[in-house]
Amino acid sequence: MSAKPMTHRQIMEALSGLLLVLFVAMASSTIVSTALPKIIGALDGSQSQYTWVVTASLLTATASTPIWGKLADLYSKKLLVQISIVVFVLGSIVAGMSQTAGQLIAARAFQGLGMGGVQALVQVTIAAMIPPRERGRYNGYLGGVMALATVGGPLLGGLIVDTSWLGWRWCFYIGVPIAVIALVVLQKTLNLAVIRRENVKVDYVGAALIALGVSTLLIWVSFVDSSFAWLSWQTYAMVGAGLGILALAVWVETRVAEPVVPIQIVKQRTTALSIIASLAVGMAMFGGSVFLGQYFQIGRGYSPTEAGLLTIPMMAGVLLSSTVAGRLISISGRIKPYIVAGTLILVGGFAGLSFLDHDTSLWYVGGAMALVGIGVGMTMQNLVLAVQNTVALKDIGAASATVAFFRSLGGTIGVSVLGAVLAHRVTDNLTHELAAAGVQSGGSAASSLNLSALPAAIQHLVRVAYGDATGHIFLISAVIAVVGVIAALLMKPAALRSTVDLTTADVTTANVATADLATTDLATAPQQASADEDEDAIPAEALAR
Repeated sequence: MSAKPMTHRQIMEALSGLLLVLFVAMASSTIVSTALPKIIGALDGSQSQYTWVVTASLLTATASTPIWGKLADLYSKKLLVQISIVVFVLGSIVAGMSQTAGQLIAARAFQGLGMGGVQALVQVTIAAMIPPRERGRYNGYLGGVMALATVGGPLLGGLIVDTSWLGWRWCFYIGVPIAVIALVVLQKTLNLAVIRRENVKVDYVGAALIALGVSTLLIWVSFVDSSFAWLSWQTYAMVGAGLGILALAVWVETRVAEPVVPIQIVKQRTTALSIIASLAVGMAMFGGSVFLGQYFQIGRGYSPTEAGLLTIPMMAGVLLSSTVAGRLISISGRIKPYIVAGTLILVGGFAGLSFLDHDTSLWYVGGAMALVGIGVGMTMQNLVLAVQNTVALKDIGAASATVAFFRSLGGTIGVSVLGAVLAHRVTDNLTHELAAAGVQSGGSAASSLNLSALPAAIQHLVRVAYGDATGHIFLISAVIAVVGVIAALLMKPAALRSTVDLTTADVTTANVATADLATTDLATAPQQASADEDEDAIPAEALAR
C-alpha cells in the first residue's frame, strides 16, 4: 500500500512542539546542575541529599518510562505527551516551594514522572512519523535541542541563583511558562493516528517491583560505609531484599501478557547490546556530568554562572557530534561505526577527566569535557535509533522506552554510586587535611555544602578535598564506559530501513534472535490493531507506508 509521506514542512511543524517540550525537560535538570550547590547550602542539606535531589527525579523517570512507552502503543501519543507535561509543571511548582531538602527531594521525585513521560514519548512520536533512514537527519535537531538545553541550562541556572531578586526557586519556576507554550504548540501541530489494541493491560506490578528493587539498592549505596559497614546485617538485608525484588520482577515480566519490559524485544541481539551500551553510557554520562558543576564551584571556587560557562566545551561537543553524525548516518544508512566511535571517544574523555585535582588547567579540563560531549552526542540518540530500526511500528513505543529505561537506570545508579564514592572520598581527604592542620571537625565540615558558614581557612581545605576527590569518580566513569565500547563492537552491522514500519523483507532479514515470533506478530498485527482517528489525525496508512 502506498501513501503520500509527510513533507519536511509537516514534520518540522510537528517537531517544533516536541522539541520545545524536550528542551524544557532537559533544561530542568541542567538548570539545577550548577545551582544545586547553592540550593542545598540554602536548605542546609548534606552531600547525600545533594545526590538524592538528582537521583530522585532520575529514579521516578526511570520507573515510569516503560509505562509511558507501553501506553503510547495503546492510546493517543498526543494526549500522553500533554499529560506528562502537566505532571512536569506541577512537580516544578512544588519543587520551587520546597522549604527543606527532604521536601525538594520528594518534589523532584514527582517531577521525574513527567520527565520520564516527555523523554520517552518524544522519541516514540518521532519514530511514528519518520522512517529510520531519515530519522538520523532529524536526530541532529534532537541533538541540537539537547545541546542548547545543556549549554543554556547551566548558564541560566547560574544567572538565576546569582541574581538577588530572583533566587534559586526560579530554577524550577522558569520552566513552567515554557512548558505551557509547548502544550499549546503541540495541540495545534501534532496530528497522529490513534491506534488502540483491545483487551490490553499495562504491567503496573512489574514497573512497581523494578522501581522498588532499584530504590532499595540505591538507598543501600547511599548509606553503606557511613551509617553502617559493608559487611553488616543492614547490608545483607537491603541487598538481599533488592535482588529478591528484582528477581521477582523478572519472573513477573516473563509471565504477564503485556510486560513493561518486553522480553521478546529485549532478547533480540541489537536491542540487548543497545541496552548494555545505554546502561554504560547512562552511568558514565549522568554520573560524571552531575558532579562537574560541584567541582567547579566547590572544588575550584567559581560562581554558578562561571561554572555554567565552564561546561560549554562539553555541550558544544554534544551539539557538533550529534548534528554531524546524524546527517552522515542518514546519508550512509549505517549506524554502528558512529556508535563504536562515540563510545571510544567517551572513554577517552572520562580518562582525561580522571586526572583532575583542585588546580588542574582549565584548558585541559575543557578539552577532556569536549571529548565526553562528542562521545555522548554520537551514542545516546543513535542507540535508540538502532533498536527502533529492528522493531515493527506497533512495538516502537515499548522498544524505545525500554532503551530509555535502561539508560535512565544506568544514570540513576551512576549518580547514586558515584555520589556515595565522592562523599566518602571527600570525608577521608578532608579529615586528613584538617588533622594535619590541627583541626578535628572533618566530619561536620564535609557533611555540609554551605561553605559560606565556614571560616576561610576551612573553606580552602574543603575546596582542596572536593577538587582532589572528583578525578576518582571520573576514573570509575571511564571504566564503566568501556562496557559500552564492548557492547558497540558486538553489534551486528545493519542498514537503516527507509520505511516507517517493517516490511516482509525486513522481517526475513532482520537481526533478531526470535525471528519466528516477530513474523507471527507482524502477521497478526492487523487483527490486533484498529485505527481510531481524531478529527485532526492524519490517515494511519500514511504512517505505515
